[in-house]
Amino acid sequence: MGELEKEVLPLPPRYRFRDLLLGDWQADERVQVEFYVNENTFKERLKLFFIKNQRSSLRVRLFNFSLKLLSCFLYIIRVLLDDPQEGPGGWAPIVWVNRPLPLWGLQVLVALISFLETMLLVYLGYKGNLWEQVLRVPFMLEMMNTVPFLVTVFWPPLRNLFIPVFLNCWLAKHALENMINDLHRAIQRTHSAMFNQVLILVCTLVCLMFTCICGIQHLERAGNNLTFFDSLYFCIVTFSTVGFGDVTPRIWPSQLLVVIMICVALIVLPIQFEQLAFLWMERQKSGGNYSRYRAQTEKHVVLCVSALKIDLLMDFLNEFYAHPRLQDYYVVILCPTEMDLAVRRVLQIPLWSQRVIFLQGSALKDQDLMRAKMDDAEACFILSNRFEGDRGAADHQTILRAWAVKDFAPNCPLYVQILKPENKFHVKFAEHVVCEEEFKFAMLALNCVCPATSTLVTLLVHTSRGQAGPASPEQWQQMYSRCSASEIHHVRLGDSKFLGQYEGKSFTYASFHAHKKYGLCLIGVCQEDKNILLNPGPCHILASSDTCFYINISKEENSAFVLRQQEQRRQRRLPTTAYHGLTRLPVHSIIASMGTVAMDLPESGSSPDSADGTTLGLPADSERPRSIAPVLEVAAACRSPTFELLSDPSEDEAGLSDDDAATSGAWVKGYPPTSPYIGSSPTLCHLVREKIPFCCLRLDKSCPHCPYEDARAYRFQNKLLILSAERAGNGLYNFVAPLRAYYRPRQELSPLVLLLETAPETHFLEAVRWFPLVYYMVGSIDSLDDLLRCGVSFAASVVVVDKESSIAQEDYMADAKTIVNVQTLFRLFPGLNIITELTHPANMRFMRFKAKDRGALALSKLEKKEREKGSNLVFMFRLPFAAGKVFSVSMLDTLLYQSFVKGYMISITRLLLGLDSTPGSGFLCVLKVTEDDLWIRSYGRLYQKLCSSTGDIPIGIYRTESQPAPSAERQVSASGEDCEDPLEPHDTLACHLGHRDSVPGDQAEHPLLRRKSMQWARRLSRKGGRLPSKTAAERISQQRLTLSRRSEHQELSALVKTRMKHLGLSAAGYMEVMDHDNTLSYILLNPSPATRLELNDVVYLIRPDPLTLVSPGSPGRKASVSRAEDPKDSTRL
Repeated sequence: MGELEKEVLPLPPRYRFRDLLLGDWQADERVQVEFYVNENTFKERLKLFFIKNQRSSLRVRLFNFSLKLLSCFLYIIRVLLDDPQEGPGGWAPIVWVNRPLPLWGLQVLVALISFLETMLLVYLGYKGNLWEQVLRVPFMLEMMNTVPFLVTVFWPPLRNLFIPVFLNCWLAKHALENMINDLHRAIQRTHSAMFNQVLILVCTLVCLMFTCICGIQHLERAGNNLTFFDSLYFCIVTFSTVGFGDVTPRIWPSQLLVVIMICVALIVLPIQFEQLAFLWMERQKSGGNYSRYRAQTEKHVVLCVSALKIDLLMDFLNEFYAHPRLQDYYVVILCPTEMDLAVRRVLQIPLWSQRVIFLQGSALKDQDLMRAKMDDAEACFILSNRFEGDRGAADHQTILRAWAVKDFAPNCPLYVQILKPENKFHVKFAEHVVCEEEFKFAMLALNCVCPATSTLVTLLVHTSRGQAGPASPEQWQQMYSRCSASEIHHVRLGDSKFLGQYEGKSFTYASFHAHKKYGLCLIGVCQEDKNILLNPGPCHILASSDTCFYINISKEENSAFVLRQQEQRRQRRLPTTAYHGLTRLPVHSIIASMGTVAMDLPESGSSPDSADGTTLGLPADSERPRSIAPVLEVAAACRSPTFELLSDPSEDEAGLSDDDAATSGAWVKGYPPTSPYIGSSPTLCHLVREKIPFCCLRLDKSCPHCPYEDARAYRFQNKLLILSAERAGNGLYNFVAPLRAYYRPRQELSPLVLLLETAPETHFLEAVRWFPLVYYMVGSIDSLDDLLRCGVSFAASVVVVDKESSIAQEDYMADAKTIVNVQTLFRLFPGLNIITELTHPANMRFMRFKAKDRGALALSKLEKKEREKGSNLVFMFRLPFAAGKVFSVSMLDTLLYQSFVKGYMISITRLLLGLDSTPGSGFLCVLKVTEDDLWIRSYGRLYQKLCSSTGDIPIGIYRTESQPAPSAERQVSASGEDCEDPLEPHDTLACHLGHRDSVPGDQAEHPLLRRKSMQWARRLSRKGGRLPSKTAAERISQQRLTLSRRSEHQELSALVKTRMKHLGLSAAGYMEVMDHDNTLSYILLNPSPATRLELNDVVYLIRPDPLTLVSPGSPGRKASVSRAEDPKDSTRL
């Protein structure tokens, strides 16, 4: 070991790291390093030129391919010039041919070049095994077609020897394949395997046909002496399996060749076709590419999804292509999974096959994004998979897709859908983001205080194409269908024919007169470089640069108006109609019906532009109609924003009891100090001065601070609002905050009870403990005891949220448990207002399902008509949806799709739902029409009354009507079920007499009803005249008869009362409100001013922000128009 160490010399100074640091090596001479490679040899240089270099190799292969084609072409010329009859007979024509000298010279030259090139390539490709090069099929074919020609140069008698030069077609095929590979290597492009396989198949077919044609023609020189065309005809007929038999080979060599070629074709061609079919199927699954040329000349958007469902696809396509300006766009779907049969079947429809392109791939791969031409796309929609069992994992996938697209195409606008609100801040860079749980819980919360808010928002965010729904014989369906076609549009005030005349006027003045003249509802405005404001109030003065947002069936640009004729009508003092002239859309009659013909009655003798044209007159009655103050063009006075509402707690305590007033004294108005997730919009709410202890939030557990264990023991002033959910996610915070907003009067705040299957986490309780009257209870909607403990018997509304883990093997079965539970609730508590969330909108037809319901059958037919029209609201006529009792979060998908054309839709929807609180922007509320308010008569007069007094803007009506029973038999069954329990000591005769009085008097039209009544009378007469039995057998028989006569409704009522008694709860008040199956509710969105008001109508209002720009003379706003002390006051209803 020591000797080895002595032999190792130390490194020179320039190689030591110490000297490198000290810089001693710089004084030495530089060392020149030379790299020696094998490419300096002659063979390596030739190999570099002919094989390794892509461009030179491509040129060599192209030359070789041309040389083989030239040899085949020369063979065809030789065949056409040859005449076998001039030569000797027998088998000699097969061995010897007539080859002219010039043609022989060309063939020799071609053969010499091919031979030299082949030998050179063999030399360059030699790696020590010569037989490997010699025994290759291409080499053997080259030698067979080149060596005989070279021999004829030295031996002239062999110049007319037959040489199978036509076999060079296979060498040409081999050269073509190599040439295509070198071509794509040279241009740095990858060609698809499909192209390569099709090329091989076509070349194989051509080579087989050419070989068979030339072989049959040559062998038949000793037989039929076929021409080249006859041989071509024979091969085509033979390979196509037609076999006419007019041309056949006569000698055995040609017959043997046909057999060999058919066998080869039967072996080779099926293999080629199988590979081609396999590649074609794989390409159909992957979808191919979207060409760069199409991306640069056409407009397209990309839809990125985790799993493509047929409902999601149809909702997107119907909503996206509903806009006329998007008809020329293409949709490229990028999905990592394969298409299912339903999606494949839809994409084969001509309507979509030319505009929708499916690509199987991942958004995380740049190759797939390049295939979709993401950098040239107009927009990219990234949707989360709401059917995923783990919604958090689905959001994580969406976030990564958004990051990948933003990294690959920074200029491509992103439209992202997120499920959970805590993940929203990760994609805040996107142009538009819709958080599903935020919108869902806020919409469900407003459904409790503003009925059918979910239906209202759904109708606003869908595209109707400017057309109303199908015609229906029922009047409510006609009104509902016509009004449901209204949408939110925008226009710049200076460019508007409708609103341009209101420049310099107040917002409420413009809103009222625009609705009166043109039937549109002005709801918001956006100044330059500022946020959108909903109903900024009468103190806002419109400017020409403002962007106005209004509700109408169609846009203003889609209509043409003859203003000159309108001016002539005004001069003649004739009642003006809303629209004169033609429109470019087939909705002229619909828009005209939205006008104000009924507003300007001939008896009033006033025009809209007259001095007192804003005062609406009515026909003379026996009593003088009450007047309505005009809407001022400019508010009288506006003062600075006031914050008295924050410091004066007595504003809402006038109607409270002593206990409630003492409790509400601990309430303040402010911003919640704790939020459960990042990115929640701050909202001014009712809060408690000191946070509530965690133990006091539990409703069913007593604590040192609160001894109560059930909801009734609390003795709440207002009815409860119960929400049933699987767990308390962060999105549930958006259910609590809108119900505790500062603009809601304290005496109207209802206690909130969260019925959760799992205990909430601490961070969620930390956020909600600042809100008053918020409780939670661990339980399930499946348990009747849990429902009774949380106070369902005296609740105002119960909200049932769909479970996150309700994923079934069959897609539409995910709602099965929710539907059955809600149906049970309807049976147990008929008078309860239940609001249900479903996963699939198609399952709405099962809500309050009845097997033999003719009305449901008629609505099903209307739904089919809507589906045939391609509407994305095929379920709009279902009574639960029209009444706002059912909601599906998939309805909000259209909100994201519509944002591509209307970028303001998400902001307006968030303002309506209370998710955002912009200073100066109004909020959504309702107003109920009572008997004292019917003097207003019409919706237009109500519009004027609200604009002139409180500054509220009405946007629609929620109407409830009585629905007649479809048959007398249903009336009889309903009457029988409404009787009280026969086991209870009540007056049975009075019960039946009461129902008898409720039957219509004209019983002649209902023979069955009259016959039933007579049977009841006889039964009662027998029962009344019979003495009570004293024996036990008779008593048991009587009880059995009574139990058999009990209805299902009575059995359920007895069950609930028994459970309440067992739990120690009082049954007082249970079943006070009975089920109203004979009523239906629906929404009239922006109805015409002539619409008559009816009793119990609920009017949707956008009320101005009470904290900003409040007129000093304006009175306090109340929730109902009937609270005015003096009905003749012009500023009160």
